[in-house]
Amino acid sequence: MDDPATRIIVCCGAGGVGKTTTAAALGVRAAERGRKVVVLTIDPARRLAQSMGIDSLDNVPRKVEGIKGSDGGELHAMMLDMKRTFDEIVEAHADAERARAILENPFYQSLSAGFAGTQEYMAMEKLGQLRARDAWDLIIVDTPPSRSALDFLDAPKRLGSFLDGKFIKLLMAPAKMGGRAGMKFLNVGMSMMTGTLGKLLGGQFLKDVQTFVAAMDTMFGGFRTRADATYKLLQAPGTAFLVVATPERDALREAAYFVERLAAEEMPLAGLVLNRVHDSGAARLSAERARAAAENLDEGCMADQGGGKTGERGARATSPESSDIATAAALPEQEQERAQERAQERAPQNDPALTHAHEPQAAPTAAHDRDAPDIQQLTAGLLRLHAERMQVLAREQRTRDRFTALHPEVAVAEVAALPGDVHDLAGLRAIGDRLTAGRRPSA
Repeated sequence: MDDPATRIIVCCGAGGVGKTTTAAALGVRAAERGRKVVVLTIDPARRLAQSMGIDSLDNVPRKVEGIKGSDGGELHAMMLDMKRTFDEIVEAHADAERARAILENPFYQSLSAGFAGTQEYMAMEKLGQLRARDAWDLIIVDTPPSRSALDFLDAPKRLGSFLDGKFIKLLMAPAKMGGRAGMKFLNVGMSMMTGTLGKLLGGQFLKDVQTFVAAMDTMFGGFRTRADATYKLLQAPGTAFLVVATPERDALREAAYFVERLAAEEMPLAGLVLNRVHDSGAARLSAERARAAAENLDEGCMADQGGGKTGERGARATSPESSDIATAAALPEQEQERAQERAQERAPQNDPALTHAHEPQAAPTAAHDRDAPDIQQLTAGLLRLHAERMQVLAREQRTRDRFTALHPEVAVAEVAALPGDVHDLAGLRAIGDRLTAGRRPSA
């Protein structure tokens, strides 16, 4: 982010791994370190707008207030409007009359609103537009969630192939041939083709397609040219791809596929962001020992049940883990003793129970019997929760090690999980802090 030569960062990965949050956090941190940043999100969710305090995002970059950069840094955010971007292309590359005919065409309206690959193609178009304006020195792209890896790279090629394909050229042929040859072609070949397609697709739909093709004739080449130019831009040294994943088997399997595909496409990979990594402040207490201590509490067989004194426990605590367990197991007894002492201190001096020191104190004993099971159950429950957390940590470590063994060349930045959802700039700053603090160099 600090390298001025880096002009584009692309966050990619499977759905639900935190790409949008990562992209927004990178944008906030880069802006507050002095860069002029625009974040382009393609995710249809509105989380990015909410976290940045913007009522709504659209196809126009909007400045984010509250950025604390001291070096003139700015942050803008926008959400891709697929149809509006397509409309802008038509309006920019066709005269007014032809543009109106295209925009009003039913087939174009269907194509621009939901044709397979249109969203990813328009993301490439918008990225090219932003880069050409040169108003920002860093563009961060939040790619859409994808099941087939890099649709962000594949879809523009597919749409370009469709627009340049045999079907489109066949529909364009009568208008291009003209004269008698064109009429002959239309009367023989086209009548057969349109008759067959008309039955399959509907006559009106086919007519709409032909009208669209005739109006878009001069623009088809531009789609492929711009897609190729943006594709080369993504391969340039000034671009950095970040693969985002969580420390789960399926997410890291998808991340491995992304890494391999980016290498095959010669795309510059900066590294892997491993998001929502769990940790524990009591990691020295293993899952096995925590479960054993919980079972002891359940059975009333605490290791230090006899005396419950610090000196006696110290003699048995031969390791940090055993010390933790002994302390956890002794907690109920210590709490019971302190409860008795506090009850005696608060008792009135003229209490009849105090006039006979040799007699047993019924009230504290009842409190002792009543409170002890609750404290034991609470402690045992906490120990079991800790054991489950340690199992999660071990599983995440195995999954992470498996990925790094397959791809030792990939740098990994681990982002510790936050206790709650990110919904404001403070949360994005916390993610940015964890992201930069969690860097782990590649092997």
